[in-house]
Amino acid sequence: MSFAKTEELRQKDSELRRTTEELEQKDEQLRQLAEELEQKDEQLRQLAEELRRKDEEISTFEGRLQEEVQKTRTFEEWMNKVSHSHGWRLLQRFYDVKARFIAPPGTRRGQFYDLLKRIGLAFADGGFARIATVARRRLYDVTTLDPYQLWLAEHALTPESIRRLREEVQPLAYQPKISIVMPVHNTEETWLRRAIESVKGQIYPHWELCIYDDGSTAEHVSRVIAEYSRQEERIRALTSPKNRGISAASNGALSLAAGEFVGFLDHDDELTPDALCEVVKLLNTRPDLDLIYTDEDKLTVDGRRVEPFFKPDWSPDLLLSMNYITHFAVLRRSVVQEIGGFTEGVEGSQDYDLFLRVSEKTQRIGHLAKPLYSWRKILGSTASYTGAKPHAHTAGRQALKEHLKRLRIAGEVVDGLVTPFRYRVRYKIADRPLVSIIIPIRDRVELLKRCLESIAEKTTYPHFEIIILDNQSEEPDTLAYLAGLAQTVISAPGPFNYSHLNNVGAAAARGEFLLFLNNDTEVITGEWLEALLEHAQRRLVGAVGAKLLFPNGTIQHGGVILGHGGFANNAFCGQPDDIPGYSCLTHVVRNCSSVTGACMMIRKQVLQEVGGFDENLAVAFGDVDLCLRLREKGYSVVYTPHAVLHHLESATRKWLHPMTDEDYVRKRWGMLLLQGDPYYNPHLTLERFDFSLRILDK
Repeated sequence: MSFAKTEELRQKDSELRRTTEELEQKDEQLRQLAEELEQKDEQLRQLAEELRRKDEEISTFEGRLQEEVQKTRTFEEWMNKVSHSHGWRLLQRFYDVKARFIAPPGTRRGQFYDLLKRIGLAFADGGFARIATVARRRLYDVTTLDPYQLWLAEHALTPESIRRLREEVQPLAYQPKISIVMPVHNTEETWLRRAIESVKGQIYPHWELCIYDDGSTAEHVSRVIAEYSRQEERIRALTSPKNRGISAASNGALSLAAGEFVGFLDHDDELTPDALCEVVKLLNTRPDLDLIYTDEDKLTVDGRRVEPFFKPDWSPDLLLSMNYITHFAVLRRSVVQEIGGFTEGVEGSQDYDLFLRVSEKTQRIGHLAKPLYSWRKILGSTASYTGAKPHAHTAGRQALKEHLKRLRIAGEVVDGLVTPFRYRVRYKIADRPLVSIIIPIRDRVELLKRCLESIAEKTTYPHFEIIILDNQSEEPDTLAYLAGLAQTVISAPGPFNYSHLNNVGAAAARGEFLLFLNNDTEVITGEWLEALLEHAQRRLVGAVGAKLLFPNGTIQHGGVILGHGGFANNAFCGQPDDIPGYSCLTHVVRNCSSVTGACMMIRKQVLQEVGGFDENLAVAFGDVDLCLRLREKGYSVVYTPHAVLHHLESATRKWLHPMTDEDYVRKRWGMLLLQGDPYYNPHLTLERFDFSLRILDK
């Protein structure tokens, strides 16, 4: 065989071997693919089984949902029957008359009425023996001391309720780790231990405590922290060689956090055992929340819980007036990281600054209507005395200024009507627009005269027109006065229909902004139009309402509470205006479910967007219905205490409203009533006007 042939055979043999090796490799790859396919088949079988189980769970859930829907419908039908009954209507009328005239809250007559009511309920419950028990336990404690102690007793955690909470949490699908962030500096040993123990005692198990010792010089601080760190692996700690301040220390504690959420605990305060449990339960219904805050109270040195603050749901305008969120706040850690943690330089209001910056990034904010955090009242703390740290008030004002600057909002921040820690964001009014003031009347010319004179004498904003809607006035003095007016007077004949009159006035108005005003009002503050206009011009604001006072100086309107007095009623009605009221809410700008149409400003375009006032509501609740439709469209409703007027309250038409109006709004907004007013805490009374605890209604 020639050399050439031999070489060719070698090459062929080599190629054959390579081909064989490649085939073997392909066989191996095919075997691996076959194994992977078997694994995928197994995974698919498992997924199919999981889907089957989920389908069963969904089917079970749908069955339960149908049951709950049926229960809800049954309850709604029952509520509808009750609310339409003569007894219910008479009862609501009685409560209204009682609250306004017979026994106004805060008066001696009101206190005497409450006393008689509780004695009557006690007798019905158990005769004279029950009266004696109530006299010892309830009447003295509630009326003389602190009704919050009774509320705490009725809502106290028991071994049985703790067991139930553990059973509720254990099967929850979403159980995120929550890092409790606690900066520490020279804390008294007793308070430090109680703060740490309040975390250790949490019913919810998936937590960690991140402690940052900010250069404490007290020897016991490092010893206590080291002791607890050895006992509990969920407690992590860092120590700074020097004191860096609360903001830097909070950031130091944040650097230790590994949880999906972080909660903030001051070094001498306490969490209730169910705090994290309630947070996680809410997250399982609303897992997209980025910030959750709770109600709170304060702890006396002897350990007594006092001064509760039952807060509204998310209220952005209230946050711009005061740090109402405070304690207990739990935030998604990724959001805190995105905004860079705490800002140094705003010590004392570092949490307020944090909440403002978080609100710029997210509106997914939830509220737990339960006091789960106790703020200790010790010497030198703002919990004990709000003026203890004046620099903190200044820092809060600076945080608000920076907030406006970041959002490019034209305006200024000034101190509120009460200080410290209450502010006013004064928005710059753009382009000085025309405001159309719309006033419906029928006779009672003396009321209209005083109203118009007060507008002319006190109003500092010059760009307005007045439109008077005369609904069949007959008195010669009225007709003569109207004939001599320079303002626009429109004849509006026909049966009285407040909604229709306002719609007629709105159609005739030239102004970009409409102010609906009762004829029985008188201007008190000269800046009233500016105070209303600065909010009405904001893109997301629907309606703005003023503070209205009775002639005796008590409050007639401070916002409207949905569900109060049957359907809706004015907040703080009959309360003294010279007292700030519940958490100073009468003296700050805040969001409400509704404001009264006796003095309400709205952009004309927005009113047209929602179809104006509903003319099915001839006398009452047209303003509430309008505000609820505005909120349904995504607009907010704002109350401002910086526009103040006297109001005789329906002096022309009297105050009783037809039940047909109430029936109409109940039918339309019944489900909203069942849900409750988001700007009024469910633990507060719907029977009185003083924001007292609902426990007093019993």
